[in-house]
Amino acid sequence: MRARPFGRALSRLRALDRLGPMPFVVRPAALEDAARLEEIEAAADRLLIDLLDAEDWPAPDGATERLALPGVVLVSELQPGEVIGFAHLLELEGHAHLEQVSVLPRFGRRGAGRMLVEAILAEAARRGHRTVTLRTYADVPWNAPFYETCGFVETRPDTPFLTRLVDVERALGLPRHGRRLQMTARVGA
Repeated sequence: MRARPFGRALSRLRALDRLGPMPFVVRPAALEDAARLEEIEAAADRLLIDLLDAEDWPAPDGATERLALPGVVLVSELQPGEVIGFAHLLELEGHAHLEQVSVLPRFGRRGAGRMLVEAILAEAARRGHRTVTLRTYADVPWNAPFYETCGFVETRPDTPFLTRLVDVERALGLPRHGRRLQMTARVGA
């Protein structure tokens, strides 16, 4: 396996730290946001592709399809109309699953991702869920280590739905780029 270019990606992230937090507003996504969501996911994926040297990374589903799935997509705005990130809570088979969190890299490490995750956890609780799961990379700094700071802990897939997610990841070749894991956060009462 080739050495991964963590240094270049991490130095870009450290530079963002010096910019400090910014005021963000979180709201439900609208169909008009679809094109912007695709831009955001492509930019966020590029950071991951560079980090993992994963030029074979699978293309994401379209945002229009994402918005039609059961659950909710929340967006983060820097100012009205300037969407800079989103999070997708997928609700299937009684599960609340954090399917995606993407923030434009130039707005990374300023609180938008954390605000989106906190809003998704609150929305899941409001909808009556007790837990939220996600799947992520164990060793990518803005993946598992970040989610741990948001209250997620490593767990094992224990339902057919969660096991199917592992199968989908294998079919997409995601484990080739590093250890994948499931994480779960408790929400609500």
